[in-house]
Amino acid sequence: MDMLMFKLDKSTEKPLYDQLYSGIKNAIIHKQIGVGTKLPSKRKLADFLNISQTTIEIAYAQLLAEGFIASKPRVGFFVEEIDELPYVQKEILELPEARNVKRSFEFDFHPGKIDGDSFPFSLWRKYAKDLFDTGSKEFLQIGEPQGEYALRAEIANYLYQSRGIVCRPEQIVIGSGTEHLLPMILRLLENDSKFALENPGYSAIPRIHLQETAIPVPVDEDGLVIDELEKTNANVVYITPSHQFPTGAVLSATRRTQLLKWAAKDENRYIIEDDYDSEFRYTGKPIPALHGLDQNNKVIYISTFTKSLMPSLRVAYLVLPPRLLRKYKETFSYYSATVPRFDQHILASFMRDGHFSKHLNRMRKIYSKKHDKITQIFAADYPDVRITGDQAGMHILISVPLRKGEDELKQMAAENNIAIYPISDYLLGPIDYEDPTFLLGFGGIPLEGIEKGIHQLMACWGVKKVESRLP
Repeated sequence: MDMLMFKLDKSTEKPLYDQLYSGIKNAIIHKQIGVGTKLPSKRKLADFLNISQTTIEIAYAQLLAEGFIASKPRVGFFVEEIDELPYVQKEILELPEARNVKRSFEFDFHPGKIDGDSFPFSLWRKYAKDLFDTGSKEFLQIGEPQGEYALRAEIANYLYQSRGIVCRPEQIVIGSGTEHLLPMILRLLENDSKFALENPGYSAIPRIHLQETAIPVPVDEDGLVIDELEKTNANVVYITPSHQFPTGAVLSATRRTQLLKWAAKDENRYIIEDDYDSEFRYTGKPIPALHGLDQNNKVIYISTFTKSLMPSLRVAYLVLPPRLLRKYKETFSYYSATVPRFDQHILASFMRDGHFSKHLNRMRKIYSKKHDKITQIFAADYPDVRITGDQAGMHILISVPLRKGEDELKQMAAENNIAIYPISDYLLGPIDYEDPTFLLGFGGIPLEGIEKGIHQLMACWGVKKVESRLP
């Protein structure tokens, strides 16, 4: 019994069975109990340690499960041989103090921020509560690989009503963000595909795996320059035609026709249309989706709920042409949807009952007021600052007539508690801009704070406010 004379402390929160298990295990590891040694019976050890047999049984069961002991029926428990693990002295590293890497600014003009104060939390909470209260056990299981049919049906209906896109729910694939869906598209296309990207353009695209091979194609006030695209050997082009990111240019009708004709010339040519913020347009009619004009099944349509609802929802979707849909089912039949089923059904119910459309209408008015406010301030107080890309979306471009570099101006703004984002962050190839140019996102700035934010930004850069022209 001496070998099991462990000191059990009944005054601590650590259970007795855990103390006994740890004591025996450590004794076995450190060879204090030899291999083949028979452990005392549960009754004898319980009497010796003055504890219950149940405590002994639980400790032995854990040792048995982990392979430290073996059981011989009607004989008892015996110590097993344990392979020794090499012991390496760990180097004690001096770790840096934990710090908050993401700095908070008084004014953050990031183009991806939304108006969080206007989100319909009470409605969203209600749908979430209703879903969980029903106790739908089937939602605990893995759902359809392409995403829940209920949500895909709502998205198909929404695309038809708002974007003129005719598609079936079966063509839609749901994923947790554009960054998740794009690699899937790349796998569906030919391995030797050559990709053309807008320059400047959406910065996450080349980081996926196209950094070295992507072909930058210039953008002007009419969008992607198709004549330049035709000079390349690309067979796939990634484009934001309704509101080019980041310049805000709209692909003209002539170039839309040119682009669709370019794609139709070869069966392996495709257009990836990113319709990331088409819901928010402030002048004229909504720009129709390129997909709606496509007669040859050459457009892969992709969009998200990032701007229309919230970035953290992480729900994006794509519409696959029939040819690629067949290949998708062959290639990704073993995949599971990356968006939780509960989130998908909450969103589907929110859309089904008309709340998504109402929310969009409300947000259009809010962002329109912010858009008008920001453009009016520049027009009245800083006329020398050139504004472009102001017809749609949740950001504009400003070009400031200063002889300083963008990095220097960005640092000056940060020192004054303002975050501003230079267009150079989105360049895929060199472009010479006459003046430093920045993206000025207004989605996350409260309406009442816009004027102060702009004046504070211009002041720190030394851009003087013009005197009032009123008599």
